[in-house]
Amino acid sequence: MASIGEKIRNARKDAGMTQTELAQKTSLSRSYIGDIEKDRYNPSVATLQAIAKATDVPVESLLGGNTPTNPAPAQPPAQKITHYTYRIPVVGRVAAGQPILAQEEIIDYEYIDERLHRGGDQYFGLVVKGSSMEPTIHDGDTIIVRVQESVENGQIAVVLVDGEDATVKEVKETEDGLTLIGHNVAVYAPHFYSRDEVAKLPVRIIGRVIQSISKF
Repeated sequence: MASIGEKIRNARKDAGMTQTELAQKTSLSRSYIGDIEKDRYNPSVATLQAIAKATDVPVESLLGGNTPTNPAPAQPPAQKITHYTYRIPVVGRVAAGQPILAQEEIIDYEYIDERLHRGGDQYFGLVVKGSSMEPTIHDGDTIIVRVQESVENGQIAVVLVDGEDATVKEVKETEDGLTLIGHNVAVYAPHFYSRDEVAKLPVRIIGRVIQSISKF
């Protein structure tokens, strides 16, 4: 028997809608719909009714006799939605001279394991633009970033170079300076910044990439 998530996904596809289009019709976030379709959360009756109306199917066809036992709210609250997850903002860009989470740049929300947040670390999501990190990270992927000012060599970081939007690159640091490495060398050759350039531009690491989420 198909799960509730599978039935919702099938209803959406039969209606010829993408997750983004269904999100717009139901006032839910696209990421939340994606999590429901993957059976990460049990949707509430109100959520099922909204999805049924948007896809023009009877709500009973989404239930299939499987009543949710631990329903999530139709609209996730501002922060925590369960004791397992923590809601973080996804921004369209991070630029020099503005806060990382500038309100006007918040375009969506994602969810991370709440245990990651318990240590006091801060996280945000960022939509990647460009193919310089392919095949590791693709254009349009959402990366989950832990806010920190340094990373170990070989780790991928979000880096601000003065006057530019944030760039996502592998970082290698030596006594002489810092090198930003793209995994697609045809698009981005390794770029070295001397210690003097790091200080004067400046070149600043603002977080480590801990996860990349592909969008379909």
